[in-house]
Amino acid sequence: QLQLIESGGGLVQAGGSLRLSCAASGRTFRSSVMGWFRQAPGKEREFVAGISGSGYSTSYADSVKGRFTISRDNAKNTVYLQMNSLNPEDTAIYSCAAGARFTTDTKEYKYWGQGTQVTVSS
Repeated sequence: QLQLIESGGGLVQAGGSLRLSCAASGRTFRSSVMGWFRQAPGKEREFVAGISGSGYSTSYADSVKGRFTISRDNAKNTVYLQMNSLNPEDTAIYSCAAGARFTTDTKEYKYWGQGTQVTVSS
C-alpha cells in the first residue's frame, strides 16, 4: 500500500513556474508507475504526465509538452512535476497517483494523493 502526499501548489502569475512534489510512503514506490493528473472546476480529471518506476520512460499530455517535466527520486520516494510557462488554463487541483501500468487511464491508478491547488492568474 502507498500513501501519497502532494505539496508545492499555490498562486502564480501567467508565465511563472511551480514545482510540485509527491512524497510516497510504502515499499512499492520504486516499482510503481507514477502519474500526475489535474482536475479543473467543472471538468473531468485528466492525465498530465507519467513516469515509469525506473524513471527512464515518461509521457506527457499534449497540452503540457515542452512546458512540464516529470521526474522521480527513488531514494527519496518522491516524484516531481516541474511546471514552466504556466497559463490560466493550467489552473486545477493537481494530484499524484501510483499504479502498476504505464498508462494515461485514471482507472489504472490504484493510489491517489489528496491533491494540491495550482492557480495561475492572468
